Amino acid sequence: QVQLVESGGGSVQPGGSLRLSCTASEYIKKRYWMAWFRQAPGKEREGVASINTNTGSTYYIGAVRGRFTIAQDNAGNTLYLQMNSLKPDDTAMYYCAAGAGWLGQSWWEPDVFNYWGQGTQVTVSS
Repeated sequence: QVQLVESGGGSVQPGGSLRLSCTASEYIKKRYWMAWFRQAPGKEREGVASINTNTGSTYYIGAVRGRFTIAQDNAGNTLYLQMNSLKPDDTAMYYCAAGAGWLGQSWWEPDVFNYWGQGTQVTVSS
């Protein structure tokens, strides 16, 4: 089973940028549907962005569309989340997730993903 390791989190001021990385233990391109989730203290885990690694189609929640970009590398084992114009509401633990099959109509639901990383903390504060 695939293992996922996130990195790139940290503390940044509002308006700043961060790039998160998720390195997989095996080739993920065309094998897994990939996504980034986040969970703030006291809140449920929510899907932020997702990518069909077969077609390259991307999906975002409204709160991050236009500010965040999900992408995969050409080597096929790393997922990225470029986060720009960060806001305090973006503060959360961010998780990388991998799932099987076509998840275009349920990608925001944690239960449809089989594999998870340990998370990386993002804090946006002045």
